[in-house]
Amino acid sequence: MLTRRHIRIKVMQSVYSFSTAKEEKLEDEVLFFKKSVAQTFDLYLLLLALFNALKHHVSDQLIAYEKHQIKSDKKYLCLKRLAQNSILQFIYDHETLKKHLKNKKFIRWDLEFKFLSDLIDEMIQTESFQTYLEIENPTEIEDLQWLYKCFKESIAPSSYLFDYLEDNQLTWIDDLPVVNTFMLKMLKQIDIKDSNSLQFPKPIENQEDLTFGVTLLERTIQEDAKLQKELEGKTPNWEAERIAKLDGVLLKIAIVELLYFPQIPTKVTLNEYLEIAKDYSTPNSNNFVNGVLDKLVREFTLEKRMIKTGRGLL
Repeated sequence: MLTRRHIRIKVMQSVYSFSTAKEEKLEDEVLFFKKSVAQTFDLYLLLLALFNALKHHVSDQLIAYEKHQIKSDKKYLCLKRLAQNSILQFIYDHETLKKHLKNKKFIRWDLEFKFLSDLIDEMIQTESFQTYLEIENPTEIEDLQWLYKCFKESIAPSSYLFDYLEDNQLTWIDDLPVVNTFMLKMLKQIDIKDSNSLQFPKPIENQEDLTFGVTLLERTIQEDAKLQKELEGKTPNWEAERIAKLDGVLLKIAIVELLYFPQIPTKVTLNEYLEIAKDYSTPNSNNFVNGVLDKLVREFTLEKRMIKTGRGLL
């Protein structure tokens, strides 16, 4: 599920956290990093659980409408269409998902009544749902097409969802784009006749990727003083206090990758950390990081300290 760039971002977060904490132990930071990686799967489960919570909430509302014999109301018709969606039913009934959710005590969407109610109202007001509602007897494919659009248009961009995740687990905010992308890919592949079509991936499929992250984290922290010396004289136009702390962290991680990961091409390392600086640091960070890394690469190459082999792993 996670890409190498996402692993680099998590390493950046851990190194930054370690550099600002007092009396922090390296082994504790490594454990936090591994936990952060594992919690990416928890976020995926949380989003699947949201589908189930919406399905359950719709069922409760339908019971209330039918109890009062209000079946001609437009919202009743909308709720009934949601309740009949075969893909939502497939996810709701999935035994493997039920087992996963049973072990995750923190997932309590049933407590978010107002959010569920507001989200359903938003979903049924969209143009895509109104088009879906006009279909007399939707096929499985039409059910799937609408749910895909619903996740993309209403669920993924929800500001309440963003705030909820930020309040419960800060690292989930950075994981959300990756998990959303995977969710959309997964939804496209669902086949209600095949329970295996609902995927439950490991956060990192390749153990080598996790080893890469742990090694990058450990070496950056262990060799901080040495890495700081590598940066001396490389920022003549920038006063120390003007350099964003996060930029310094990114540069140190990049140096470790350039010098101690021979299988990763120089160009890949440069591109990755420039993009991360652009997304996470100050408006000037991209140019600053680019300039410093360019000097470092030329120096390392001249001194034959940077030996690259193989095609590299992205």
